[in-house]
Amino acid sequence: MSDTTVPEFFARFPMPKITHGELDTDLAADDNRIVILFLWGRDCPNCDIAKRQILLTPERFQRAELRWLNDNVYDDPRMATRFGLHGIPAFFLFHRGKKLGRISPWPGTQAFMDAVEKQIALTGASA
Repeated sequence: MSDTTVPEFFARFPMPKITHGELDTDLAADDNRIVILFLWGRDCPNCDIAKRQILLTPERFQRAELRWLNDNVYDDPRMATRFGLHGIPAFFLFHRGKKLGRISPWPGTQAFMDAVEKQIALTGASA
């Protein structure tokens, strides 16, 4: 494991792992929250930058209106193919099963949360 990894990320910022085969069923659940699908890869320096920034202020990202999922696309390449990934990290936002948009590459904490908060306001997402 290289020194750029953030091995404690999912312990400190828990989010369920999902695979390409489970995603549609999960997204079909009747839930009024915004689902953020975090697509990342092992030993990905840009993914580690995003993880480290999230861990600096996790309370900004752990909101009642949000539900997080993650998938390591190196272990699940069909997820990468499904979303036409050309780079990671990539964050896909969904509401009630509908894809709202994509945030990629990591824009920094403020720009990321501005985009998420805009979608919360537009959709009326709630806990």
